[in-house]
Amino acid sequence: MLILAFDMINILPEGVKVMLIAMLPFAELRLAIPIALANEITPQQAFGLSVMGNMLPVVPLLLFLDPVSNWLRRYNIFDRFFNWLFARTRRYNYNNRMEKYGSLALIPFVAIPLPWTGAWTACAIAFVFGFRHRYAFSAIFAGVVIAGIIVTLSCMGVLKLLGI
Repeated sequence: MLILAFDMINILPEGVKVMLIAMLPFAELRLAIPIALANEITPQQAFGLSVMGNMLPVVPLLLFLDPVSNWLRRYNIFDRFFNWLFARTRRYNYNNRMEKYGSLALIPFVAIPLPWTGAWTACAIAFVFGFRHRYAFSAIFAGVVIAGIIVTLSCMGVLKLLGI
C-alpha cells in the first residue's frame, strides 16, 4: 500500500510535489524549497510554489478552527479545556489592541525558519488569542514570504557569501 502511494506521488509534476510538501504542517516551505532546488527547479519557481503551497491551508485553518472547537465543546472535557484556555489567552484583548497589533507578532514568529514556527502554528496562535482572520492572514502571509526569502537565499548560499 505504501509503495503504491509513493508510485502515485512520482507521477505528479515536480511543482505539485513542491506545493504538497509546503502544505505539510511539519515541513512547510522550510523543507519544500531545499527539495525543489535539489530537483533543479529554479529558485524563483521554488520560492513561488513553496509560498503558494504553504499558504493554501491557512484560510481553511483560520476559518474552521473556531467551528471545530465549538463542536468539541459539546463534550464536558473539551468545554472545560477551552474555557481554561480562553480565560488565559483572550483576557488580554484590551479595546481590540491585542487583536489588531498582537497579530503583528505573528510575522517574526513565522518568518524565523525554525521548527514549529510556521503558518500552521501561527493559525493556532491566532485562534487561541482570537485574532481577526484578516489581520492574522496578512501577518502569516508576510511571515511566510520573509521565511521563503531566508530559506531560498540560504539554500543558494547567498547568506554564506555575505558572511551571515
